[in-house]
Amino acid sequence: MTFPNAFENLNVLAQQALLSPSALHDAVPASSRAMQTVSQARATVANILQGNDKRLLVVVGPCSIHDVVAATDYAQKLKTLADELAGQLFVVMRVYFEKPRTTVGWKGLINDPRMDDSFRIEEGLHIARKLLIDLNDAGLPCGTEALDPITPQYLGDLISWSAIGARTTESQTHREMASGLSSPVGFKNGTDGNLEVAVNAMLSAAQPHTFLGVNGDGQVALTHTRGNAFGHLILRGGAVPNYDSVAVAEAEVTLAAAKLPVNIVVDCSHANSRKNHALQSLVLKDVVGQIIDGNTSIKGVMLESNLQEGNQKLGDPTQLKYGVSITDACLGWEATASSLREAAQRLKNINR
Repeated sequence: MTFPNAFENLNVLAQQALLSPSALHDAVPASSRAMQTVSQARATVANILQGNDKRLLVVVGPCSIHDVVAATDYAQKLKTLADELAGQLFVVMRVYFEKPRTTVGWKGLINDPRMDDSFRIEEGLHIARKLLIDLNDAGLPCGTEALDPITPQYLGDLISWSAIGARTTESQTHREMASGLSSPVGFKNGTDGNLEVAVNAMLSAAQPHTFLGVNGDGQVALTHTRGNAFGHLILRGGAVPNYDSVAVAEAEVTLAAAKLPVNIVVDCSHANSRKNHALQSLVLKDVVGQIIDGNTSIKGVMLESNLQEGNQKLGDPTQLKYGVSITDACLGWEATASSLREAAQRLKNINR
């Protein structure tokens, strides 16, 4: 019987060395203004979760970033609106560079910045870091989904709020990673609506862990974490939406039973809007109504929003419509601004 000459990497076609996190930090250094934005925003989100800051956290922005020019255009509008509504809302821009896929598809700007399956990841990391610095330098905090366990070493210093997605909340790797993230982190319920996986993730991520990771020099390193003290639950719906007062009350009981802080962020998109982007505004109205009625556990909301509403298929990258999502459909800017202004106005006289 003849055996192959090798018994490992049989399905690996090639490997290419990547620049280290420290090398990227040196090549694209953060400004002092950007770091000040991150530091203050992390503290503000923590204060909101602890109940010391009564404003509503709003994580809003494109489903995914594919066009830096459009993202910057959006950010300028959002910064103006954030300043206008700062008395009632604390706005963090959704800046998602990595997209989990159910099967296959475009995996995000970091993996494939040219959107042509060339997978120039080093280029994607440079673009992503530069955009994050620019947004933070303008005073606009950034939030993202922590998907690849290595990426935070490259970009985590510029992130003020993180999410663990519905597909990865149950993953031990992501729970360990979350325990070491420098930002507050929200865990989404499972795609079927199961809260237990998110609750277990919060319990796990709050504890110290030791696992294999990558250090600043790009070396594989034994990583010891202290645990993340600011984990919280994100309700994103499942088989049915779970943003209504009954579902929120059930989530409160579940969190309290697990002896976890009863902190909830409602994702107005995904299953909670039945994947109809226009319904996000109605979900937001309902959530604000619950707060007006006395709910104190809802600390934030998430909205998928872009310059133009809807979405488009990724075909020829040169033929894409400006400011339109190539992943999930989004609210357009005008609908976003009016919805957030209405929410802020309704919350104006509420003593939470």
